[in-house]
Amino acid sequence: MSTRAPFTLALTVLALTATACQTGDRRNDQIAYVERPVERIYNLALTELDRRDYAEAVGLFNEVERQHPYSEWARRSALMSAFASYQAQRYDESVSTAQRFIALNPAADDAAYAYYLIAVSYFDQIVDVGRDQNMTELAKAALTDVVRRFPQSDYARDSELKLDMVQDQLAGKEMEVGRWYLRRNQHIAAVNRFRTVVKDYDTTGHAPEALHRLVETYLSLGLRQEALAAGAVLGYNYPNSDWYRMSYRLLSGQGMDPEAVPDAQRRTWLQRLIPGGA
Repeated sequence: MSTRAPFTLALTVLALTATACQTGDRRNDQIAYVERPVERIYNLALTELDRRDYAEAVGLFNEVERQHPYSEWARRSALMSAFASYQAQRYDESVSTAQRFIALNPAADDAAYAYYLIAVSYFDQIVDVGRDQNMTELAKAALTDVVRRFPQSDYARDSELKLDMVQDQLAGKEMEVGRWYLRRNQHIAAVNRFRTVVKDYDTTGHAPEALHRLVETYLSLGLRQEALAAGAVLGYNYPNSDWYRMSYRLLSGQGMDPEAVPDAQRRTWLQRLIPGGA
C-alpha cells in the first residue's frame, strides 16, 4: 500500500543552498575516506539524490556525518539519509536512521519529519489482508504518534488520511477471518470478529457487512433477538445498503421486522450487540 508522501516541505528546509559540484571518489558499497569541505560532500549527496542514485546519496550523507559529526550539516545529513533510504525502498534502514536522528535531536524542528518518515516507511510495507498485518499495526501506531505529537502539521494531516486506509485494512482482515470462521460453522469465533469490526472500525466501509454477518450468525445460533438487534441497527445506519436488504429478507423470513423497532431502542440494542458501544 503506497502513496508517496509530501516530502517537498522537508526537502526545502534541509537542502542547503550551495553550488553543484562534480562527483568523484566513489565505491558501490562505501565511500572512500577523502577529507573534503562539508559543503562539497553535502552537495554531491544532493546531486545523487536528484539523479535518483539513492544508494550513492545515502553513502555521501553518511560521509558528512562521519567527517563532520558535530556540525549542523551532520544533523541535516542524517535526516536526508533516512529520506534517501526511504526513496530506495530500504525501509528498515530508513526507520533506523530516523529513529537515531530522533534520539540525538528530540527537540529539533524537523523531528516531526523524522517521525513521519518512520510512519510512511511502515505504511508503504502494508500487505494485502490475506497476510499477517503486523506491519499495518506498526503503521497505525506510528501514524497515530505523528498526529498526537504534531497535530497542526502537514504531516499530521497526511497521517490522518493514511490512518483511514489503515483502519480499513485492519477491518478487512477481521472480516476475512470472521467469514472464514462462519464458513466452518465456528459461530462464536465469527461473532467475535464481526463485533470487533462494529465496535472498533465502525467508520469503515466494512461495518454494514459486519452487521449483516452478525444477523446471519445469530440466526444460525438460534439467537433471534440478537439477530433482530443487529438487523435493526443495520437498517437504522445503512437503510439503503444491499447488506440491509439481505438482512431484512432473512429476518422477515423468520417473522421478524427490524423496521418495527423504535428508533429510541436502537442505541440500547447497539450496546447489547457491543458492550460499551455508543
